[in-house]
Amino acid sequence: MKILYFAWLRSKIGVPAETIDLPAEVATAGDLVEWLKTRSPRHAEALANSKVVKVAVNQEHVPYDHPITATDEVALFPPVTGG
Repeated sequence: MKILYFAWLRSKIGVPAETIDLPAEVATAGDLVEWLKTRSPRHAEALANSKVVKVAVNQEHVPYDHPITATDEVALFPPVTGG
């Protein structure tokens, strides 16, 4: 699975993207965010307040209970505001 990080998530984690082998216990976007927190201290810090992290799967915004598969592209990003 390819994971993309945007804005301050990218800065805190230290990479713009990574490819992972999806663990069997990760079935939803929310499961993925929780699992990513265990990958490193940088992931844990960046995703500590996961309530503000938004998720897109295959370029579509989705809720945390959206199912994911190993072939999906998942993007994680902070809320965006316009002016």
